[in-house]
Amino acid sequence: MTYISAKPTRQDTESLPANDNQRATRADLSFLDLINDEDEVADIARRAERLGHATLIAMAVGLAALPLLCLLLA
Repeated sequence: MTYISAKPTRQDTESLPANDNQRATRADLSFLDLINDEDEVADIARRAERLGHATLIAMAVGLAALPLLCLLLA
């Protein structure tokens, strides 16, 4: 199985494509630098998955309850 890290390896300045507007040192402003550990990435993924499940359940309940509400009000 191929290991994929949340923090990709940085490219050296020499390996970057030519660009006249680019500074000699690369300013890397990635939000991945703020994440310290692979465990934090896993925690963020778990929370996002739980939020997705809760949203799916809420949508299912709402779609089931809306016709019943319309029938009750009619």
